[in-house]
Amino acid sequence: MKIKIINPNTTQSMTDKIGNAARSVALSGTEIVAVSPSMGPVSIEGHYDEAIAAIGVLDEVRKGEQQGFDGYIIACFGDPGLLAAREIAKGPVIGIAEAAMHAASFIGTGFSIVSMLDRGRPILEHLVHAYGMERKCRGIRTTDVPVLELEREGSNAQQVILAECRRALQEDKSDTILLGCAGLSDLFTYISAEIGAPAIDGVTAATKMVEALVGLRLSTSKVQGFAYPERKPYRGMFEPFAP
Repeated sequence: MKIKIINPNTTQSMTDKIGNAARSVALSGTEIVAVSPSMGPVSIEGHYDEAIAAIGVLDEVRKGEQQGFDGYIIACFGDPGLLAAREIAKGPVIGIAEAAMHAASFIGTGFSIVSMLDRGRPILEHLVHAYGMERKCRGIRTTDVPVLELEREGSNAQQVILAECRRALQEDKSDTILLGCAGLSDLFTYISAEIGAPAIDGVTAATKMVEALVGLRLSTSKVQGFAYPERKPYRGMFEPFAP
């Protein structure tokens, strides 16, 4: 099968890291293609960034449908453009936040999310509610570390994240940690070993979930909410996106 992983930001080093993480858990017969849109923010750290980035996500899904991909992963913990992407994709589309929360619900009694800038907290709170995970989520923790610090050589971002994961286990009484940024996808094994509890990366979790859904021959339902968009003209710069 062919899975397209879309990093909604335009930082190539992060996209490469995301692709490598997915390949580390994928089946031998699964082809992983990790891409960034040609347009959009270099990092996603708020509602405005997400809104702009969602257009690039949809563009990559549209291309993917023409290229014959079986499924898609949106590799940003805000899951930008997820529902719209499901409308235009035949195969499954999974956001890494939703994947991580569901994975945690299978293996623990309660999770904490450890993420980046504090301004992203409302987005995470909204997703916990939207995915029906209020009873499982015991804490949302932000570190005020900018996303691109994860890409900077010599940064202490990893140690800041690790320390917050330890505090989450102790103070929130969680038994599972969700790494709330795709830029942390290369750290889940290391952090799990350091804290003595599962640290779930949404990229790798979503990879296995897409593989499972495609293997079960399950595609996105086109009845009701995820039906293909109604045909109509779009004007201006969005004319090429018309259904």
